[in-house]
Amino acid sequence: MFFHGIPYKYIQVHYPVISPRHNTEDLTEAQKADSRHLIERFGLEPVHLLAYERGVYGLKDCLTACFSFGDVVFAFCSLSPPLLQLSTHEVGVKELDLREARWIFLNGVEHQAKIQTRFPGIKVFVCTEEKHTGI
Repeated sequence: MFFHGIPYKYIQVHYPVISPRHNTEDLTEAQKADSRHLIERFGLEPVHLLAYERGVYGLKDCLTACFSFGDVVFAFCSLSPPLLQLSTHEVGVKELDLREARWIFLNGVEHQAKIQTRFPGIKVFVCTEEKHTGI
């Protein structure tokens, strides 16, 4: 499984396919430098995802890390190639079609109805800050 955390406001703007080239307006200087480095290394700036690994980097680890980036986390069974290895538990793809998610995790109920309407065929789990597992 692969996990991507995103603020709800970006889903509204960039649905259904997200890519880093859409999200440049709010970048810090450090993020811009990281973006330049990734473009130099891979030829593109990938969408970042965390890779689940049983007993090593589990569901709670993935959700906790992803919720630090946004209040909505999309979980995917597989990703479209090419898959770039960014770090030990992090991979990247050129773009990410949110409609291909297997599960969606929400950090609270605020956007639950809107998410369920926009993604009717995807199971949505509502998490709490104390317990980032809804399954």
